[in-house]
Amino acid sequence: MTTVLIADDQPMQRFGFRMLLESQDDMTVVGEAGNGHEALELVSRHQPDVALMDIRMPLLDGIEATRRIVRAGARTRVLIVTTFDLDRYAYDGLRVGASGFLIKDALPEELLSGIRAVAGGDAVVAPSLTRRLLDAYVQHLPAVPGDPTAPDPRIASLTEREREILTVIGKGWSNTEIAARLHLAESTVKTHVTRILAKTGSRDRVQAVILAYDTHLVTPA
Repeated sequence: MTTVLIADDQPMQRFGFRMLLESQDDMTVVGEAGNGHEALELVSRHQPDVALMDIRMPLLDGIEATRRIVRAGARTRVLIVTTFDLDRYAYDGLRVGASGFLIKDALPEELLSGIRAVAGGDAVVAPSLTRRLLDAYVQHLPAVPGDPTAPDPRIASLTEREREILTVIGKGWSNTEIAARLHLAESTVKTHVTRILAKTGSRDRVQAVILAYDTHLVTPA
Protein backbone atom coordinates (compact mmCIF):
# COMPACT_ATOMS: atom_id res chain seq x y z
CA MET A 1 0.00 0.00 0.00
CA THR A 2 1.41 3.38 -1.04
CA THR A 3 0.77 6.09 1.55
CA VAL A 4 0.31 9.63 0.27
CA LEU A 5 0.19 13.07 1.86
CA ILE A 6 -1.65 15.80 -0.06
CA ALA A 7 -0.29 19.33 0.46
CA ASP A 8 -2.28 22.04 -1.33
CA ASP A 9 -3.85 25.26 -0.11
CA GLN A 10 -7.01 24.73 -2.19
CA PRO A 11 -9.56 22.53 -0.35
CA MET A 12 -11.30 21.52 -3.57
CA GLN A 13 -7.97 20.49 -5.11
CA ARG A 14 -7.20 18.35 -2.06
CA PHE A 15 -10.67 16.84 -2.22
CA GLY A 16 -10.23 15.92 -5.88
CA PHE A 17 -6.84 14.35 -5.25
CA ARG A 18 -8.19 12.38 -2.28
CA MET A 19 -11.16 11.05 -4.24
CA LEU A 20 -8.89 9.89 -7.03
CA LEU A 21 -6.25 8.31 -4.80
CA GLU A 22 -8.70 6.52 -2.53
CA SER A 23 -10.38 4.96 -5.56
CA GLN A 24 -7.19 2.91 -5.97
CA ASP A 25 -6.68 -0.38 -4.17
CA ASP A 26 -2.97 0.25 -3.69
CA MET A 27 -3.08 3.82 -2.33
CA THR A 28 -4.24 5.50 0.84
CA VAL A 29 -4.19 9.15 1.91
CA VAL A 30 -2.67 9.61 5.37
CA GLY A 31 -3.28 13.34 5.66
CA GLU A 32 -3.96 16.71 4.08
CA ALA A 33 -1.98 19.93 4.56
CA GLY A 34 -3.01 23.44 3.60
CA ASN A 35 0.47 24.95 3.92
CA GLY A 36 4.11 23.95 4.12
CA HIS A 37 4.28 23.93 7.90
CA GLU A 38 1.39 21.48 8.11
CA ALA A 39 3.05 19.35 5.44
CA LEU A 40 6.27 19.12 7.46
CA GLU A 41 4.37 18.17 10.60
CA LEU A 42 2.37 15.46 8.82
CA VAL A 43 5.45 14.06 7.06
CA SER A 44 7.19 13.79 10.43
CA ARG A 45 4.14 12.14 12.01
CA HIS A 46 3.14 9.69 9.26
CA GLN A 47 6.29 9.22 7.14
CA PRO A 48 4.25 8.76 3.94
CA ASP A 49 5.80 7.18 0.87
CA VAL A 50 4.93 10.22 -1.27
CA ALA A 51 4.09 13.84 -0.54
CA LEU A 52 2.03 15.40 -3.33
CA MET A 53 3.29 18.97 -2.93
CA ASP A 54 1.80 22.18 -4.28
CA ILE A 55 4.23 25.04 -4.81
CA ARG A 56 2.33 28.18 -3.92
CA MET A 57 1.09 27.79 -0.35
CA PRO A 58 0.84 30.26 2.56
CA LEU A 59 3.22 30.45 5.53
CA LEU A 60 5.75 28.09 3.96
CA ASP A 61 5.78 27.30 0.25
CA GLY A 62 6.23 23.89 -1.30
CA ILE A 63 9.82 24.54 -2.37
CA GLU A 64 11.05 25.26 1.14
CA ALA A 65 8.93 22.43 2.56
CA THR A 66 10.54 20.06 0.07
CA ARG A 67 14.01 21.33 0.96
CA ARG A 68 13.39 20.67 4.65
CA ILE A 69 11.92 17.21 4.06
CA VAL A 70 14.94 16.17 2.00
CA ARG A 71 17.44 17.79 4.37
CA ALA A 72 15.89 15.95 7.32
CA GLY A 73 16.53 12.64 5.58
CA ALA A 74 12.87 11.66 5.59
CA ARG A 75 11.94 8.51 3.68
CA THR A 76 9.16 10.50 2.00
CA ARG A 77 9.67 11.33 -1.67
CA VAL A 78 8.18 14.57 -2.95
CA LEU A 79 6.18 14.92 -6.15
CA ILE A 80 5.83 18.59 -7.02
CA VAL A 81 2.55 19.66 -8.62
CA THR A 82 2.64 22.91 -10.54
CA THR A 83 0.58 24.87 -13.02
CA PHE A 84 3.07 25.04 -15.91
CA ASP A 85 5.50 22.38 -17.09
CA LEU A 86 8.26 24.99 -17.48
CA ASP A 87 7.51 26.89 -14.30
CA ARG A 88 10.70 28.18 -12.64
CA TYR A 89 9.33 26.95 -9.33
CA ALA A 90 9.21 23.39 -10.66
CA TYR A 91 12.91 23.61 -11.50
CA ASP A 92 13.66 24.92 -8.02
CA GLY A 93 11.68 22.03 -6.56
CA LEU A 94 13.73 19.47 -8.45
CA ARG A 95 16.93 21.21 -7.44
CA VAL A 96 16.16 21.00 -3.71
CA GLY A 97 15.39 17.30 -3.92
CA ALA A 98 11.92 16.61 -5.31
CA SER A 99 11.70 13.35 -7.23
CA GLY A 100 9.75 14.90 -10.07
CA PHE A 101 6.89 17.14 -11.02
CA LEU A 102 3.56 17.10 -12.81
CA ILE A 103 1.27 19.82 -14.02
CA LYS A 104 -2.13 20.12 -12.40
CA ASP A 105 -4.04 19.41 -15.59
CA ALA A 106 -2.34 16.02 -15.98
CA LEU A 107 -4.68 13.14 -16.72
CA PRO A 108 -5.73 11.09 -13.65
CA GLU A 109 -3.82 8.05 -14.88
CA GLU A 110 -0.69 10.21 -15.31
CA LEU A 111 -0.92 11.39 -11.72
CA LEU A 112 -1.46 7.85 -10.44
CA SER A 113 1.41 6.40 -12.45
CA GLY A 114 3.59 9.31 -11.33
CA ILE A 115 2.89 8.61 -7.67
CA ARG A 116 3.62 4.91 -8.16
CA ALA A 117 6.88 5.71 -9.96
CA VAL A 118 8.05 8.07 -7.22
CA ALA A 119 7.07 5.59 -4.49
CA GLY A 120 9.14 2.98 -6.28
CA GLY A 121 12.22 5.20 -6.29
CA ASP A 122 11.96 6.33 -9.89
CA ALA A 123 11.67 9.84 -11.31
CA VAL A 124 8.42 11.13 -12.75
CA VAL A 125 9.82 13.65 -15.18
CA ALA A 126 10.70 12.16 -18.56
CA PRO A 127 14.37 12.73 -19.47
CA SER A 128 13.44 14.81 -22.53
CA LEU A 129 11.18 17.05 -20.47
CA THR A 130 13.83 17.38 -17.79
CA ARG A 131 16.32 18.46 -20.45
CA ARG A 132 13.88 21.05 -21.79
CA LEU A 133 13.26 22.38 -18.30
CA LEU A 134 16.94 22.70 -17.50
CA ASP A 135 17.75 24.24 -20.87
CA ALA A 136 15.16 26.92 -20.13
CA TYR A 137 16.51 27.80 -16.69
CA VAL A 138 20.18 26.83 -16.58
CA GLN A 139 21.13 30.44 -17.26
CA HIS A 140 19.74 31.29 -13.81
CA LEU A 141 22.20 29.02 -12.04
CA PRO A 142 24.50 30.97 -9.72
CA ALA A 143 28.15 31.16 -10.67
CA VAL A 144 30.26 28.51 -8.98
CA PRO A 145 33.23 30.07 -7.12
CA GLY A 146 36.74 28.80 -7.73
CA ASP A 147 38.45 27.34 -10.76
CA PRO A 148 35.77 26.22 -13.25
CA THR A 149 38.23 23.73 -14.77
CA ALA A 150 38.91 22.00 -11.46
CA PRO A 151 37.32 18.52 -11.11
CA ASP A 152 34.08 18.57 -9.16
CA PRO A 153 34.35 16.38 -6.02
CA ARG A 154 30.82 15.07 -6.56
CA ILE A 155 31.92 13.19 -9.67
CA ALA A 156 35.57 12.57 -8.80
CA SER A 157 34.94 8.93 -7.83
CA LEU A 158 33.20 8.03 -11.10
CA THR A 159 34.93 5.80 -13.59
CA GLU A 160 35.31 7.00 -17.17
CA ARG A 161 32.39 4.82 -18.24
CA GLU A 162 30.22 6.11 -15.39
CA ARG A 163 31.08 9.69 -16.29
CA GLU A 164 30.17 8.97 -19.90
CA ILE A 165 26.83 7.52 -18.86
CA LEU A 166 26.10 10.42 -16.50
CA THR A 167 26.76 12.77 -19.41
CA VAL A 168 24.25 11.06 -21.70
CA ILE A 169 21.70 10.81 -18.87
CA GLY A 170 22.00 14.58 -18.72
CA LYS A 171 21.35 14.73 -22.45
CA GLY A 172 18.05 12.93 -21.96
CA TRP A 173 18.96 9.43 -23.10
CA SER A 174 16.89 6.58 -21.67
CA ASN A 175 18.48 3.33 -20.50
CA THR A 176 17.40 1.67 -23.74
CA GLU A 177 19.03 4.42 -25.82
CA ILE A 178 22.22 4.26 -23.76
CA ALA A 179 22.41 0.50 -24.21
CA ALA A 180 21.90 0.70 -27.98
CA ARG A 181 24.24 3.62 -28.65
CA LEU A 182 27.05 2.52 -26.35
CA HIS A 183 26.69 -1.18 -27.26
CA LEU A 184 25.94 -2.32 -23.71
CA ALA A 185 23.39 -4.69 -22.24
CA GLU A 186 20.49 -2.79 -20.69
CA SER A 187 21.09 -4.64 -17.41
CA THR A 188 24.66 -3.30 -17.46
CA VAL A 189 23.38 0.23 -18.01
CA LYS A 190 21.01 -0.13 -15.05
CA THR A 191 23.93 -1.28 -12.89
CA HIS A 192 25.99 1.72 -13.97
CA VAL A 193 23.10 4.10 -13.26
CA THR A 194 22.62 2.62 -9.78
CA ARG A 195 26.32 3.07 -9.02
CA ILE A 196 26.29 6.64 -10.35
CA LEU A 197 23.37 7.56 -8.10
CA ALA A 198 25.08 5.98 -5.09
CA LYS A 199 28.49 7.56 -5.70
CA THR A 200 27.13 11.05 -6.37
CA GLY A 201 24.47 10.98 -3.65
CA SER A 202 21.71 11.61 -6.21
CA ARG A 203 18.27 10.56 -5.02
CA ASP A 204 17.08 9.64 -8.50
CA ARG A 205 17.58 10.20 -12.21
CA VAL A 206 16.25 13.77 -12.09
CA GLN A 207 18.93 14.71 -9.56
CA ALA A 208 21.55 13.03 -11.75
CA VAL A 209 20.50 15.20 -14.69
CA ILE A 210 20.80 18.33 -12.55
CA LEU A 211 24.24 17.15 -11.41
CA ALA A 212 25.33 16.71 -15.03
CA TYR A 213 24.44 20.37 -15.62
CA ASP A 214 25.97 21.59 -12.38
CA THR A 215 29.29 19.93 -13.15
CA HIS A 216 29.25 21.12 -16.79
CA LEU A 217 29.22 17.62 -18.23
CA VAL A 218 26.21 18.89 -20.19
CA THR A 219 25.61 22.40 -21.47
CA PRO A 220 22.37 23.88 -22.82
CA ALA A 221 21.55 23.10 -26.43
